[in-house]
Amino acid sequence: MNTVGLRELRQDASDLVRRVEEGEEITITVAGRPAARLVTARPRAWRQWADITDLFAGPADSTWESDRDRIAQDVRDPWASA
Repeated sequence: MNTVGLRELRQDASDLVRRVEEGEEITITVAGRPAARLVTARPRAWRQWADITDLFAGPADSTWESDRDRIAQDVRDPWASA
């Protein structure tokens, strides 16, 4: 993430907006302190499974099964057709 001062924002606004449209995030500083972030207005794209598989590579939570068993099993979808 890049950081630019308020003066640079005023001088190069078009270039900074173009960079943000390409996906870069820019922090705007005032007197050296972060004051704002310039980010794209478009929502982020969905991630591909290959990009996130490492998040699930670790061992399973040892308490997951006991937590699951404590949940009431008779809970049903209230909007499901009867």
